[in-house]
Amino acid sequence: MIPTRRQLFTENEEYDPSYVLLFTIASSVIWVMVPGLAFLYSGLSRRKSALSMIWIVLGSSFIGVFQWYFWGYSLAFSSSNNNFIGNLNSFGLKDIIGENGLGNEYPTIAFAIFQMQFLLVTLAIIAGGLIGERGRFIPALVFLFLWATVVYSPVVYWIWGGGWASSWRGGVLDYAGGGPVEILSGVTTFVYSAFLGRRNENLMINYRPHNISTIFLGTSLLYFGWLFFNGFSCLNASLKVPYSMLNTHLSGAFGAVTWCLLDFRLEGKWSMVGLCSGCISGLVAATPASGFIPLWASVILGIVAGIVCNFLTQLKYLCRVDDSLDVLAEHGIAGMIGLLFNGIFRIIYCCWQLYIQIVYILATTAYSAGVTAVLCFVMNKIPGLQLRVDYDAEEMGVDEDQIGEFAYDYVEVRRDFLDWGVPQNMQNDSSPPEPREVFQAEGGSSEAPTAASEKQD
Repeated sequence: MIPTRRQLFTENEEYDPSYVLLFTIASSVIWVMVPGLAFLYSGLSRRKSALSMIWIVLGSSFIGVFQWYFWGYSLAFSSSNNNFIGNLNSFGLKDIIGENGLGNEYPTIAFAIFQMQFLLVTLAIIAGGLIGERGRFIPALVFLFLWATVVYSPVVYWIWGGGWASSWRGGVLDYAGGGPVEILSGVTTFVYSAFLGRRNENLMINYRPHNISTIFLGTSLLYFGWLFFNGFSCLNASLKVPYSMLNTHLSGAFGAVTWCLLDFRLEGKWSMVGLCSGCISGLVAATPASGFIPLWASVILGIVAGIVCNFLTQLKYLCRVDDSLDVLAEHGIAGMIGLLFNGIFRIIYCCWQLYIQIVYILATTAYSAGVTAVLCFVMNKIPGLQLRVDYDAEEMGVDEDQIGEFAYDYVEVRRDFLDWGVPQNMQNDSSPPEPREVFQAEGGSSEAPTAASEKQD
């Protein structure tokens, strides 16, 4: 039944209005994680591909909104007679406005928009790895829609929609998405990167993240959104909100310090990138565990996540897969660690819980890897949906090839101007000096970077 305008905009006594406020505020703050990921990935990339990271992360959220409205919510949360996927009873978010959620405490529409943010964040985590300075936009967006339908929605149904993981031997403990958000994003990005292939080694000379300040900005926005992401996953306004937030703080802080110390051991420098990477690994590890483990266990969780994820960033070299943003190590592995901690340190101990958690980890990993591989293989064979740009486009930069705009347009224009030089027929005594002469006369270094060196950025 579709409610009348009067019913829609008047107070409904069947649910607590404070829950509507809770869900809408939390949903709005969680979305801040999307631009946070965009800034993080942009800073980690080279200058010539910086804008492409922002574009694809933002574009992924629009794809996610459409998929969730179209049939994503229905497949994830509609009641079904099987344990693996929902049905299409709520296709197009049909009939959810007048329905109430669990225990009639909140309306279903508020729950739907809250859960949509989890999909948007998951797609944003994956999106950067789909481009990785060598991927094409259209295939990436098509993949994200298909992936959200056949991978994300079923796994969400397993754990939160009444599927097998929520009831098998008492149920898996996954507080805020260690499986559907973290493991799926890490494994999917790794498999997709394998199909993309490695970046050209000749273009990787002196590779460094181009903007550390942007990395910090992105991490800060992620941290802010993560507190609501984890804190309000209890779906109520109880003491569990500040409790899970504090666990998130502890794990993120100790993960950051641990990672930074490990990098100092090698370089003798206090790496800002290492500090941000460790913080993210700790926050990811807290995602499935923040509502289930004691505070002191979060300290151990952050330290373990910082150590394990730091060392497992080398896994991509062993497998010869160019996971350019270390999504598998910082999201997939950290999510697995958090799920394992639920089986070891949960407040109410169960001897079977660790076994249940391991089965869940293996199931989500295998399912996401297998389906992602099939999608990538099929799409790569379809004309127009090849995953990777050609060599010339990679050398030029994904920004120029796919967008035609730049994150730092003044730098690219200056680079091209220096390439053009001054035509021979204009070089006389009255002609203006060349750009580098002006630069030196105004106090610039005589060793200004050449156009060739700028192209390597």
